[in-house]
Amino acid sequence: MYQIIWNQPIELDLVTGDVRTVKGPSDALACLADHWPRRGPSYVAARSACRAAIDGRRTVEEARSLFISAAREAELKAH
Repeated sequence: MYQIIWNQPIELDLVTGDVRTVKGPSDALACLADHWPRRGPSYVAARSACRAAIDGRRTVEEARSLFISAAREAELKAH
């Protein structure tokens, strides 16, 4: 199966102390589902954008940007 990836992966520092590399919308959806400490409006927007990017309704870079916004909202360091 073909996986859509971002131009630049995101290293995300999780609350557990682990660092996770998020390479694209599919990785982001898994991370949002399994490792997210706080689910606010940016979380919902990122989840929706990642699904839309996978379906071709939004760009992968839009999804990346919204994922970073959700990380900030959850007070997670994304680099």
